Amino acid sequence: MKQIYRHLTGVALIAMATVIFTTHANAQTPATPPVEAPSPSLVKDGKCYEIRTYYAFPGKLEDLHSRFRNHTLKLFRKHGMEVVGFWGPTDKEKGSENTLVYILAYPSREAREKAWAGFRNDPVWQAAAKESEKNGKLVEKVDWAILRSTDYAPFK
Repeated sequence: MKQIYRHLTGVALIAMATVIFTTHANAQTPATPPVEAPSPSLVKDGKCYEIRTYYAFPGKLEDLHSRFRNHTLKLFRKHGMEVVGFWGPTDKEKGSENTLVYILAYPSREAREKAWAGFRNDPVWQAAAKESEKNGKLVEKVDWAILRSTDYAPFK
């Protein structure tokens, strides 16, 4: 895991997020099963990673940070979601006032689907989400993508 931290920087991750995303407004999982057409250079077995970018409504970013800090992280662990890290842009023109980027890791894509289903249906999450949004929704849009390591990456 330490290798991941050494090889992925916040700047690289935000650049990667900007380039590879397909937008899924407020979606946790795709409505239909995805068609995987991975490059021959991607590792077929092993961990999959999910990079997620949240765009908070104006004035709601700190509330979103608070929800992750106080509730979401515990629930991610409970449902087998491995947190690689969280980042935020530093430049205003790149979204520093409303953007949160994070990466999760899973043993497989199937494990990801199971983890998100459990998370979404968890009554503790539902209560935390409801309470955190009593003064309005926090997240305007969510972008996400499933990633696999390349066969030449220093970590798999």
